[in-house]
Amino acid sequence: MLEKHTLPIMMAHKCKKKMLLSLDLRGFLSICHTVALSAVLLLSIIPVSEARDLVAKPTLEDLRAAPEITTGLQESAAVTANDFMIVTANPLATKAGYDILKRGGSAADAAIAAQAMLGLVEPQSSGLGGGAFVLYYDAKTKKLSTYDARETAPKLASPFLFYKNGKPMGFKEAAIGGRSVGAMGVPALLEHLHQAHGTLTWMELFESAIKTANNGFIVSPRLEKLVAHAANDLARFKDTADYFIPNGVTLAAGNKRVNKPYAETLKDFAFYGANIFYRGALAQKITTTVQNIQGNAGLLTSDDLQAYEIKKRDPLCAPYRAYIVCSMGEPSSGGLTLIQILGMVAEFDLAAMGKGSPQAWNIITQASRLAFADRAKYMADPDFVNTPNTALLDPDYIAARAKRIQPSAPLRDITAGAPPLWEGPLYESGWDYDTPGTTHISIIDKDGNALSMTSSIEGAFGSHVMVDGFLLNNQLTDFSFSPFDGENTKEGLVANMVEGGKRPRSSMAPTIVFDQSGAPVLVIGSAGGSRIIGYVLQRIISVIDWGMNAQDAMNEPHILARDNIVEMERGARDGMLLK
Repeated sequence: MLEKHTLPIMMAHKCKKKMLLSLDLRGFLSICHTVALSAVLLLSIIPVSEARDLVAKPTLEDLRAAPEITTGLQESAAVTANDFMIVTANPLATKAGYDILKRGGSAADAAIAAQAMLGLVEPQSSGLGGGAFVLYYDAKTKKLSTYDARETAPKLASPFLFYKNGKPMGFKEAAIGGRSVGAMGVPALLEHLHQAHGTLTWMELFESAIKTANNGFIVSPRLEKLVAHAANDLARFKDTADYFIPNGVTLAAGNKRVNKPYAETLKDFAFYGANIFYRGALAQKITTTVQNIQGNAGLLTSDDLQAYEIKKRDPLCAPYRAYIVCSMGEPSSGGLTLIQILGMVAEFDLAAMGKGSPQAWNIITQASRLAFADRAKYMADPDFVNTPNTALLDPDYIAARAKRIQPSAPLRDITAGAPPLWEGPLYESGWDYDTPGTTHISIIDKDGNALSMTSSIEGAFGSHVMVDGFLLNNQLTDFSFSPFDGENTKEGLVANMVEGGKRPRSSMAPTIVFDQSGAPVLVIGSAGGSRIIGYVLQRIISVIDWGMNAQDAMNEPHILARDNIVEMERGARDGMLLK
C-alpha cells in the first residue's frame, strides 16, 4: 500500500516474506523493514549536508537547519516486503517500531515506539524536547490527517528576542542556551496520535526504549563524531557534559551508554501521559532550567507549557502528473514550497528530457528558486500572519510563475510573486512591538495505514541544555532574527518574525503521494533544514518522471537550489547544469 514507485517494474522485486535490510547511512547502521502491498516501497531521505560535502559555502539557513557533520554514506539496493514497513534513521528505533508492527500495532503505535527510542540513540536530532509534523492516512476511512506539533515561542518573546546591542545576535550565541527554547510539542503529539490512531496499550509502546535506556545502547560512529565536533559547546552545561562527555572523555563508538534519567522520564510518560511535560515537577524543572542559564537565559514559563496544544491542520494536496501529492501546510513552508515547485515543473516534459539533462535540472532549480522567493516573503504561522497560503498554489499564479523559467538559459532576477487571490498585507497596521538536528520516520502497518513524520530539536543537540535525560530544542532560531525585511512590504515587517505564542516557520515536509484511486504509493520525508524541500522534490521527480525505484532515487547525488546558488553533491555528473 505504500511505496516509492508504483510502476509495474517494481512487481518483479516483490518479496514473499518480510526482509531485513541494513543501510549504512550517515556512517551508522540503519535497518529498514520495507513492506510491499501492491508492490510499494517506503523511503526516508538522508540529507546531503549530513551525508556528503556540498560545494557551496554554508549560509545562515545551513547553520540553522543542517548542522550535523558528514559521517559517510554507503549506497544500497531496494528491498520490498509484504506485511508492514518502517524506516527510521537508526536500527534500534527501526527495531522498536518493527516489533510494535509485528505485534499488530498501528502506524501511530510504531511511530511512538520509534520516536521514544530515537530520543535515546540519536539525541542530537529529535526527542521529547522538540517538535514535529505528521501526516497520517487512515486506510479504513481513506482520510488523511495532518498534525502540527511545532514548538511555540514564549508569550513574553518580542520580535527583538535575538537582538543584542541594537543588532541581531550571531547564530551560535542565540542558539545555545535558554533563549532559543520554545514549548515542545512531541510529547503532546505522541499522546494525541495514540488517542486518535493507536491500537495497542499506551504503556507497552515505551517498553523497548525504557529497557534500552536502563541497560544501555552501543554508541554509533555517527554519534561519536557529532559529540566530538560539538564537545566545547556541550561542555558548557553540567548535565549535558556529564552525559556526553563523562569524566571529561567524549562518547566513543562501540562503547555502551546508559541513560537512567531518560528511562525514568519515559516511565512517567508511560504511566501519567504527556501532562508531565506541561504541568507539575518536570515542567517546572524545564522552565527553571531555561530561565536560569547564565549569559543566555530563556523566557519559557509554566504558563507557556500549560497553553501548548496540538493543531490539526488541513492537508495540503495538489496533482502532479497522474498522482496527488499531499504534504504539511503552514507554519511549515515545506509542503507549500514543494507543491509550488512541482506545479511549475509540471509544465515541462521532464520524463522526455531524462535525469541527465541540463535543461531538466535548469527547469527544476529555477522553479525552486522562484518558490523559495515566495517562501522567504510570505510563509509563516497562519495563526499570526495573514499569509497567502494556498493562493500561492492557484493554477493561474503557478502558470504565470512557470512562464519565467528559461530551460536553456539561467534565470537572473528572482523575486517573490504577487498571488492575485491574496489581498494582504501580511500584518495589519495595528501591530504592536510590545506584544508580549531533525529526523524522519516513514511507516505503513498491516492494515495499510500510513504515517509520515518529521521531528526535530532544530540544530544538532538543540539548545545543548539537558533535563532529565533529554535535550531541549533551539527551534526559536527558526524565526527571523530581525523583524524588518529588505523588500518594503506594506508594514516593513517579516512574516516570520518572533511573536509570543507563535510557531516558527519550518521546512519540514512529511509527504504522502497518492495514485488516482486514492491509495498511497509513496511515503517520504527528510532531515536537512531548508534543503529538505529539495531532497524530497528530487526523489518525487526521480520516481514519477524518471521511473527510478526508491533506493536508486535516494542514491542519486543531490542537486538543489534555494537562492542564487545551485548546490550539487560531489559526484554529480559533470556538465549537468547550464553555466
